[in-house]
Amino acid sequence: MWTIGEVAQKFNLSISALRYYDKEGLLSDVKRENGIRKFDDKDIETIFMIECLKKAGMQIKDIKQFLDWVKEGNTTLDKRLKMFENQKVKVEKQIQDMQKVLDLIKYKCWYYETAVKDGSDEKVKNMKEEDMPAEILKLYKNSHS
Repeated sequence: MWTIGEVAQKFNLSISALRYYDKEGLLSDVKRENGIRKFDDKDIETIFMIECLKKAGMQIKDIKQFLDWVKEGNTTLDKRLKMFENQKVKVEKQIQDMQKVLDLIKYKCWYYETAVKDGSDEKVKNMKEEDMPAEILKLYKNSHS
């Protein structure tokens, strides 16, 4: 069993966030000893799932819906599958978008490393695509597509 402070530290969350999850019914049946919340392995797994789904861009109300469906049992398996299939598509799009961002940042690192080495950005600024290293050109093109 873990205290609220230990769980907050484990997940890098505020204690108020954990209290909010509990108040909103995201954590079912958190035990209390002398009024102090005690979290068990099931609670830890639920918090892990909540944090993962939040990172995936899912709203708290949708996470609550998922957790409610879990409580309802096997009759909601199709609903849960559909929810995760929809979220997977959204996350794949986010990853694709972030890959473009990362490619632009990598390109700009090369650009400024080259400019620093030359003492000016004139040469690299006026460089034709065919004169760029192949991997840099690929980064540039992907980030601008």
